[in-house]
Amino acid sequence: MTRTFVLGLDGASWRLLEPWIETGELPNFEALRESGTWAESRSCLPPVTFPNWKCYASGKNPGGFGVFWFERVDLDAGEISVCNGNDFDTLELWDYLNDEGQTAGVMNMPSTYPPREIDDFIVSGGPDAVEGEYRSLEEGYTHPPELAEELEDRFGYRVHPEPLLSSNDETGAEVDAILDLFEARFEAAITLFEERDLDFMHLTLFYLNVLHHFFWDEASTRRGWKLVDEWIGRLADLEDTDLIVMSDHGSGPTQTEFYVNEWLAEHGYQARTQSIGSVFQRVGLTRENALAVAKRLGMVEFLSRAIPERVQQLVPQEAGVKRGQKLDAIDLPNTQAVASAQGPIYVNPAYDVESVVDSLIEDLRTVEDEHGRIFTDVYRGEEIYDGPYVDEAPEVVVEQRPGVHVNDGIGGGEIMTEPARWAAENTNTGIFVASGPSFEAGGKRERISITDIAPTVLANAGCAVPTDMRGDVLDIFREDPDVETRDPLESAGRRSEAGEEVSERLQQLGYME
Repeated sequence: MTRTFVLGLDGASWRLLEPWIETGELPNFEALRESGTWAESRSCLPPVTFPNWKCYASGKNPGGFGVFWFERVDLDAGEISVCNGNDFDTLELWDYLNDEGQTAGVMNMPSTYPPREIDDFIVSGGPDAVEGEYRSLEEGYTHPPELAEELEDRFGYRVHPEPLLSSNDETGAEVDAILDLFEARFEAAITLFEERDLDFMHLTLFYLNVLHHFFWDEASTRRGWKLVDEWIGRLADLEDTDLIVMSDHGSGPTQTEFYVNEWLAEHGYQARTQSIGSVFQRVGLTRENALAVAKRLGMVEFLSRAIPERVQQLVPQEAGVKRGQKLDAIDLPNTQAVASAQGPIYVNPAYDVESVVDSLIEDLRTVEDEHGRIFTDVYRGEEIYDGPYVDEAPEVVVEQRPGVHVNDGIGGGEIMTEPARWAAENTNTGIFVASGPSFEAGGKRERISITDIAPTVLANAGCAVPTDMRGDVLDIFREDPDVETRDPLESAGRRSEAGEEVSERLQQLGYME
């Protein structure tokens, strides 16, 4: 039977790649599209790493597994916590491959930390596999556990680059470290795929999207994509292997920074209190300033270990306070709504929820900047999610216009600004290419859903598709497979809470600015 290798490229978009394909700078990508079928892939909302890697792997939208962004917001309990892999209540396509006797390797996929047992292995990836701020995980990120030593000894594998890229000005050692990571990941994934004669392999390059965020289409990003293209040529040469290249979402240049919680406060949906974070911000003490000084003095590692993380959390970013500190800055009994970044808005259940939702949707649909409406649409949560966790979904979800970064910082004072930290923002259209012995040379086809990929991979492997997957088997095969359905396997459910260290890594990368 033909094997399958899925290459996941975080934040990849045709908008970025096609100019380079047309000028011949990505020849292997061009050849892959010509030999197979390709399309835009629509992400689930919000278009972000959490939850979309799990949307791909499970074939479900976030209502099916209970994670709607990097953080979980419970206004009834007055709590905001950061999610990790244990908070996703779902099984994934490799569980079903295993159940039908096929082996699988999963390397560096976000949302898989801490790792769980599969046949053959899982290597957890960024941004959630962390020890603490600026400290890469040295152990505990693989299953089986002893695989970590093999990866490090044979391939120089690291979970995170060092030094970590955290600024638009860092185009030297920080970018080199990311490219070194890419090399190690490709070498390790292909070697283990071949040596262990696996039926399936998944590899994600998460830090590719970090390059997009900080540099968009500049030289540093182009270096990364040329390296990826070289390795795609090697993947395409593997014998008896179907190659799928996909992304969790897309990306595009940022035009406008929209501070959604500042907008909520300005329009009477949110009341504020005084917090220590707002005091720090007024005197100019921010994470960006502190980090820049620590880097200049070579003290990042020392300070990250010496200063307790609960103290580090008190220092706001330039955009304002984030995560749990948002609730410290909000007068919750007099607040109707609180937002996460990039789309989700939660309504305080102490109010008339339906009335607040109606008002929010009406008001948000009219917000504009000089380029037009900020949001292409505004939805009720139940309109776009289904499954057992719809009751936990945000009541309102905005679909940001390409070029808009919805920032959830509190205390910055402005509602709309020029782009701040990120040169590029996530968009809801990613990439999909399928090429190999099983797939037809169908050229470009209509947009697919990210939830279509898991059932398509299972059908291609001759496995039945579980009935709780929401995606469709794509019509891209040389010979139509016999598609059967099956009852879902039982999930272990949610197993633990995320730690502060996950929040720290996300903040340094700009995901929870």
